[in-house]
Amino acid sequence: MALTRRAALGALLAAPALSRAQAQARLLVIGGGFGGATAARFARTHYPDLEVTLVEPQARFVTCPYGNLLLAGTRQIGDITFTYDGLRAAGVRMVQDWAEGIDAAAKRVRLRGGATLGYDKLILSPGIALRYGALPGYDEAAAQVFPHAWVPEDGSQILLLRRQLEAMEDGGVVGLSIPDNPFRCPPGPYERISMIAAYLKRHKPRSKVLALDAKDAFSKQGLFQDGWKQLYGAMVEWVPASRDGKVARVDPGAKVFETEFGERHRVDVGNVIPPQSAARIVIEAGLAPAGWAEVDPRSFASKLAPDIHIIGDANSGAPMPKSGFVANNTAKQAVASAAAALRGEPPPEGVYFNTCYSHVGEGYGISIVGIYRPGPDGFVEVPGSGGVSPRGDLPEQRRLEALYADAWYASITRDMFG
Repeated sequence: MALTRRAALGALLAAPALSRAQAQARLLVIGGGFGGATAARFARTHYPDLEVTLVEPQARFVTCPYGNLLLAGTRQIGDITFTYDGLRAAGVRMVQDWAEGIDAAAKRVRLRGGATLGYDKLILSPGIALRYGALPGYDEAAAQVFPHAWVPEDGSQILLLRRQLEAMEDGGVVGLSIPDNPFRCPPGPYERISMIAAYLKRHKPRSKVLALDAKDAFSKQGLFQDGWKQLYGAMVEWVPASRDGKVARVDPGAKVFETEFGERHRVDVGNVIPPQSAARIVIEAGLAPAGWAEVDPRSFASKLAPDIHIIGDANSGAPMPKSGFVANNTAKQAVASAAAALRGEPPPEGVYFNTCYSHVGEGYGISIVGIYRPGPDGFVEVPGSGGVSPRGDLPEQRRLEALYADAWYASITRDMFG
């Protein structure tokens, strides 16, 4: 697998420079997260003839990965916050503003501040939108009572959830409402359950976690449940959809989660992860009529606008998960494909990877791996390529995977931000 990764990356890096006639072609990137920051830095590093502009409203980026560790108290907000100084140093032009609209025909993007930016190729990586109202009772005001902590922005939501945990009396109930697929970071809610339980075990041991789920199965399920049983005993209760786990309505005032069949669960702290879609700008540009953008699996060019490459969580991408690792490595394929198109050439052959680590407890990590290729009708998983951590009483395996997770996080954020 390592040789395959190196060969695939080598194909990207070996792409020839743009011709003199195409020098200073304009690559515009919207969104400075795992996809967008990677795309901008990769473009400047490997295609120096491109003029690269990144539009991102936040001055700093707070990562979703490792955000759950703030809830356990093993990380602080500064540990998961990054500036764009490294991208500026690489020659990326940074524009701190919101992208408000796209005119695909004219190849222009309108900014909230009133300016417009032209492009020859657009890399669109704006992430997700939370579908406020899709879950009755849950709107932006409700998020101040039941934080989602799922769109990082300035980190205020994850910090709000942490403060609520700290203020809760011992013996309280922490409720989670988990949506049906698809959503950002499939293992994320279950790592969150683990990290909340880790905090409660140390500081509020009479408390419990009640996780109400709109699904009957989830990523790394056996591994998570083994860890919960071993580390937290009866502190964690996970309720699947088949046992009336799907939350149908929330009442922030009464602090109640109401399930499909009318059971009302009162919680002391509530974390609602609502249904999601591609970010608003993708929807309003007409690039995601079904909620997620459909793209060419070889180049990530929109099927509706070929000069717009849509990467990260905003595209459909299945069976690839919506993960930071996928956003990072597919961003490079999108940039290489955009550069190839500017030369009048086909995109390079694509191989896409996902590795997702999750923390279950202190010194206790698990992982899942997948390898994907373009197929005739979309993305396909390479048969026999993936896998998960082995189950069983394997303390050294769990310890090492927690260390590998830390190394992965350090490596990917360095790749993004320099």
